[in-house]
Formats: sequence, C-alpha cells, structure tokens
Amino acid sequence: MAGICCGVVGEGDTPAPIEPSSRPSRRRSLDLLPLKYIADMAVPPPEGSRKRPKLDLSPRDCQNAVENCEKSKVENCKKSKVNDRKSVMELEECPKFGVTSVCGRRRDMEDSFSVRPSFSREGIHYFGVFDGHGCSHVATMCKERLHEIVNEQINTAPENLDWKSTLEHSFARMDDEVQSWSQTNQTFTCRCELQTPHCDAVGSTAVVAIVTPDKLVVSNCGDSRAVLCRNGVAIPLSSDHKPDRPDELLRVQAAGGRVIYWDGPRVLGVLAMSRAIGDNYLKPYVISEPEVTVKERTDEDECLILASDGLWDVVSNDTACGVVRMCLKAQKPPSPPGSPGSDVAADGSDRACSDASILLTKLALARHSSDNVSVVVVDLRRDQRQSSNSKDVN
Repeated sequence: MAGICCGVVGEGDTPAPIEPSSRPSRRRSLDLLPLKYIADMAVPPPEGSRKRPKLDLSPRDCQNAVENCEKSKVENCKKSKVNDRKSVMELEECPKFGVTSVCGRRRDMEDSFSVRPSFSREGIHYFGVFDGHGCSHVATMCKERLHEIVNEQINTAPENLDWKSTLEHSFARMDDEVQSWSQTNQTFTCRCELQTPHCDAVGSTAVVAIVTPDKLVVSNCGDSRAVLCRNGVAIPLSSDHKPDRPDELLRVQAAGGRVIYWDGPRVLGVLAMSRAIGDNYLKPYVISEPEVTVKERTDEDECLILASDGLWDVVSNDTACGVVRMCLKAQKPPSPPGSPGSDVAADGSDRACSDASILLTKLALARHSSDNVSVVVVDLRRDQRQSSNSKDVN
C-alpha cells in the first residue's frame, strides 16, 4: 500500500532507464516540474506554436500546490485503508453455524429455530431458538416474524442504535401480534385448536442473538439460554427466567401472582417459567419483556451456543462448550463452499458446527432429557487472514 500512496517503486517494478540528454533538455525538464502540482492551472500553448508558455508562479503558489498534493496522498491512503477494512468486513459477512432440532421423548415437536445471515444492515446476523409450550404455533410465529420485526426496529432506529431498547420493543410487538392473533378466528393445523378456541394457554420462550462484526447482542425471554465460549471459558449471556429466581419471584408476587411448587416451581402452579411470549391467561404475572446483554467481541471468542432447556436441563455450560471446542479443533482445512468434501454446505451451514450441534443433542438424549432439544452453534473464531489484514490496516 505504501507503494501506491507514496510513489515508492515496488520490488517487482523495474525503473525505466535514464537516457543521457543534453544540458538544454535537462533544463526544460526542470522547468516543467511545477506542472505536476498545478496541472489544472497550466495554460495550453496556442495552436501551431512551439514556444513554451511562461508561468508566473509565486513561492506561495508552489507551497500551496505541494501541500495540496500531500493532502491528496493522505486521502488516498485513508481511502485504501477504508477499502481494506471493508474487505475484512466482507470476510466476516457469513459466520459459520450449525443447527440440530429434534423431538426427543416428547409426543409433539414444539421447538423452532431461525437462522438469518445478513438479515438487516450489512454485517448483522440473526440466530434464534424458540421453545413452545401448550402447542407449537407461538414458537412458529416467532420463527417467521420476530426477525422481520427486529429488522423494522433497526431500520427505524436513530443512527446511534440502542440495542436494549430495540430488542425490548421487538419482543413487545411480537407479543402483541400473538395476542391479536389469538383473538381472531384464524387457526393453525395443530392439536391445540381441538383444546381451546383461541389458544390463550399457548406460549414460547425466545432467545435471540444478533452477531455484528464487533458485538454480540443476546435477548432472552424464558428458560432457553445463550452461552459464549471465550478462550476456553463458558460465559452465560442470559439468565433463565425460572419462577423461583429471587428477583422473578418478587416480581410475580408484586403483580398479585403466586409461585406454587408442583413438580418444580410454577407460576400459579402451571407454567415452569416466569417470562414468555404469549400465555395471555397468565398475564401480568408472566411477561414478555426480555433481558438484553451486549458484549464486545474479541479475538479470543470461539463459539456461541443457543439452545432450549431440553439441552440445559441435563448438560452444563462448561460441558457444552467443551464439546463444541473439540469439534471445531478437529475441523479440516476449509474447501470452497458447495464443492465435494467441502466443510461449508450450500445453505451456509458448517460441518464442524453441525457436528457439534448433533453431538450436543445426542448427549442430551443420552442423559435422558425428556424435552424437545434444539441447538444452534455459531463459530465466532476470526480467520487468520482477517487478523493479518486487520493488523495491516491498523
């Protein structure tokens, strides 16, 4: 880059040979030097005239011209660095991921998940896991609509985006849509329509992760969970909303509700979580307001795990991170996406991340998880080429 900005001859360039010239020709070459700095001020000679026009230049003009030239060089260097940063961003554009979602030992599948690379502004990616209860249709609605609502909130937000406010409004809008839908005559083709006419007793957890080039934003409502693995250490990015969590217990009681222990703590002896989208019959004790965590990304970040409680009920954060790290370390050098033997499938999923999600699911079932199990694994490791480019830019 130095060669481009400052005019230094590269190693592979061969300077043109300097031909011997007479003293008058050398003088002419020296006289024309100012034209390099103020070419836009030069007056073209009259047609048919060979006489060189005289340029009346003051020392001040020459100094200004030199300063303008240096500023131009600096600007070109800055533009080159910006372009390099953009190329680094493009390399990060699609993080590798893997997803596994199974019914497990349950009679019905009520989990859903959503993966939306570059769903909004450039370089912003969306991952979500939704664990339904009562039936699957609220989780399905979250899968189909929540990313669209978040995108609308991002696009209407001011330049300085407040992630906490953006996601809180998004979850509130999603909950409003579920309530509005339950008051209509529309129905899903599912078993809950045979139980209640408006499905007020149906809801879903929601854990959503927004991955940007410099931030991890996790929004959680319910007992699904997000865990970051950084330099081998498991860092929870969400806290389960269980009715017996001290602050949640006080909130439910302050709203006039009760937590009754019936096969574990439950709101009014019914729901085993204190926050969820839907569940209109349990409001205001069960709320849809999420807790939002914003964390800066670092070069030590390895992976992000989003999963329903079917995993976390039987597998610890540390064990889950250890399984994913093992799969990522065993990954072979990447091949072009979609090619035979490629680690990256045509849909963008990654073989190592998929293997990790499958292995976590099998581990949960082997440990007798009685719930649906859904796992999303996102590879957060920065490519070596990206790291080297970043150092060159800085």
